[in-house]
Amino acid sequence: MNKPNLPRLNSFLHVIWDWNGTLFDDAWLNMDIMNGLLRRRRLPLLTPERYQELFDFPVIEYYRRLGFDFAKESFEVLGTEFIREYERRRGECHLQPAAMRVLDAVRAAGLTQSVLSAYQHKTLEIILREFHVRDFFVHVVGGDDHYASGKVEQGRAYIRELGCQPSRVVLVGDTTHDFEVAQAMGSACLLIPSGNHSRSRLERCGVPVLDSLADVLAMVGHEGAQGTQL
Repeated sequence: MNKPNLPRLNSFLHVIWDWNGTLFDDAWLNMDIMNGLLRRRRLPLLTPERYQELFDFPVIEYYRRLGFDFAKESFEVLGTEFIREYERRRGECHLQPAAMRVLDAVRAAGLTQSVLSAYQHKTLEIILREFHVRDFFVHVVGGDDHYASGKVEQGRAYIRELGCQPSRVVLVGDTTHDFEVAQAMGSACLLIPSGNHSRSRLERCGVPVLDSLADVLAMVGHEGAQGTQL
């Protein structure tokens, strides 16, 4: 990453965070659970590289690419099987390294923060409190269901409600879909290769790609904090 080309966060007023993969380290769990679904149907399994190339939004297209036959099983049945296993095992996951320090540093720099996620809103509120980060965010925007159709319309609606010029907002995410959401909102975007999409895939978006979440610390003046652990 070419750090001198990164914008300073004090040029913005508000940071919108993606949750899954960006602040919450769960890409490995997503792949593991999906491999369980694939194995039970005798379909080819995912490697980390294949997962990063195929995973996308809306997730119904991701399921098609993996070979699921919706004539035999509906996407709703498959999605429910996935999310039940995810909810059962989500306690195995943790925040990304330095996530708490990053959120605290951004708040100390005077920026407000929110979460925009395709994750079901009610469950998202619960998990943010479980990990003691809910108080960092002035708003939490989640999905209406657990099928993760995408965040573009959510983002457009939220940016209108936020009361802040889109150019003074930066969205931080870990997928090309987060870039699409930022474009739809008219906001800036930073991307982090956290396991859901490869660095090369993110770099094709043409926006800054960080090495890790900890790089945000340098953007708020914590120059020596890269790689800091919780």
